[in-house]
Amino acid sequence: RHHGIGPRAFLRRLRMRNACGLLATTRLPLAEIASLAGYADQSHFSREFKTAIGATPRAVREASL
Repeated sequence: RHHGIGPRAFLRRLRMRNACGLLATTRLPLAEIASLAGYADQSHFSREFKTAIGATPRAVREASL
């Protein structure tokens, strides 16, 4: 209630923030980033990332180089 969103959405936001940081600051494989951020697998991560950010993790990584 404090953040104005439910616990599930809050957790999703934290995972996405963590994943974005890893994409921008490391060269780890996407599957490893997905695992570190708490996603079941790379495809799960990629789907949620594209929905939240509007671009694929690979496109964001390439843009940050």
